[in-house]
Amino acid sequence: MTIRVLIADDQDIVRTGLTMLLNAQPDIEVVGAASDGQQAVRLARELRPDVCLFDIRMPLMDGIEATRQLAGPEVADPLPIVVITTFDLDEYVHGALKAGARGFLLKDAGPVLLSQAIHAAADGDALIAPSVTVRLLATFARSQQEPPAQPIEPLTSREEQVLLTVAHGRTNSEIADELHISPSTVKTHLASLMRKLDARNRVELAMWAHETGRI
Repeated sequence: MTIRVLIADDQDIVRTGLTMLLNAQPDIEVVGAASDGQQAVRLARELRPDVCLFDIRMPLMDGIEATRQLAGPEVADPLPIVVITTFDLDEYVHGALKAGARGFLLKDAGPVLLSQAIHAAADGDALIAPSVTVRLLATFARSQQEPPAQPIEPLTSREEQVLLTVAHGRTNSEIADELHISPSTVKTHLASLMRKLDARNRVELAMWAHETGRI
């Protein structure tokens, strides 16, 4: 099955480069490209791509608002969105994740990591670039003014273990290998964690782990 992707970035060279990288993959096709946030939202609603790949900083509407309109808590049928950031400059990544983005990458991510992020989002999962997970989420966790929400039920010891691996950017298969459990058991624990923490995806689980000082 081919994964249909919409790209949004205000730089021509970035859009061209991402398009070339993704179209070179045998099962990924770029179906649209936008140069600003408003165009990104319009094309996303028109084309209904499998995954959106959005820059944070764009004219007319930034990536945070575009993400909120397409994947926010009030959206009935949210689209999978991955945001791309230049870590040292984009202090708004936390807001994008809160707005519903499923993951983030650095703009210098190679084709392998880019492809993995697209596949993860299409599969209903999320990929957080491992090289920046701890540094980035910890930075924004310290900046939060409100105390983190408490789980509706206490987490089990195994759920705590799974939560920590998620916060470190591990994939489901890596979690299974590390904790010596099956991939299906990993998914069961993730579903339970999301229910208890009222989280929409593993990105929000990772943020909660940082906000509560578990990392």
